[in-house]
Amino acid sequence: MNPETVMVLKVGGGEVDNPEYLKSLAKYISAVDRRVVIVHGGGKDITRLLEKLGGEAKFHHGLRITDDAAIEVVEMVLSGLVNKRIVGAFVSMGVKALGLSGRDLALVRAKKLEAEVDLGHVGEPDHINSQFLRQIIDMGIVPVISPVSQDSRGVVFNINSDYIAAAVAVTLRAAELVFLSDVPSIYDRELQISVLKISSIETLIASGVIGGGMIPKVRSAVNALKNGVKNVLITDLEGLARYLRGEQAATLITR
Repeated sequence: MNPETVMVLKVGGGEVDNPEYLKSLAKYISAVDRRVVIVHGGGKDITRLLEKLGGEAKFHHGLRITDDAAIEVVEMVLSGLVNKRIVGAFVSMGVKALGLSGRDLALVRAKKLEAEVDLGHVGEPDHINSQFLRQIIDMGIVPVISPVSQDSRGVVFNINSDYIAAAVAVTLRAAELVFLSDVPSIYDRELQISVLKISSIETLIASGVIGGGMIPKVRSAVNALKNGVKNVLITDLEGLARYLRGEQAATLITR
């Protein structure tokens, strides 16, 4: 596997419940001359089911607080409903896709994420089974990864999919890490930020320009760039299309 031809795509929770979006994404994957790895979220679906069951969605700096009851819902939704929805859409469009969670063959070993508050079953990647992942990619298969993972003792964790996407990109030495969102770029008020230097990120977070779910994305981007990933983009599907055509694409994060 040539790492220069690997692209890791993180698909946000706001898009994975849209069948037409997934079909369009499958078309792009079929057309690119890269090996693709998909990492997905599914926050909207999790919140909907939690609320149906009488639970409540709580967040801290863009991360979902996940107690014992919530982690069961998270796994049902992400590793079941959402993962198979994406795989099904891809397969129907002729893409060889394989649905996995971080728990399968210890693809992602987790550890508890330490934060200012106890986030419960919220983890971060501790190790990526790169050998297993490379074998799948070399077979011409697109891995579709749910971020639900476990630690060495079998404790289940919900890992923000931005963190896993960055860890996978670093492990595979990917040429590109793309955070697909429902917005074409990061904005400062109404001004599009086309190039974002990592030295400016914490200042923009402190000022509120970058907030909510965008915080894990930009911090994951910093980690990826510092550890060998060449290009990190935050964009929507059309922005990805422009990037693949060699045009300016939304927000490019650079050192």
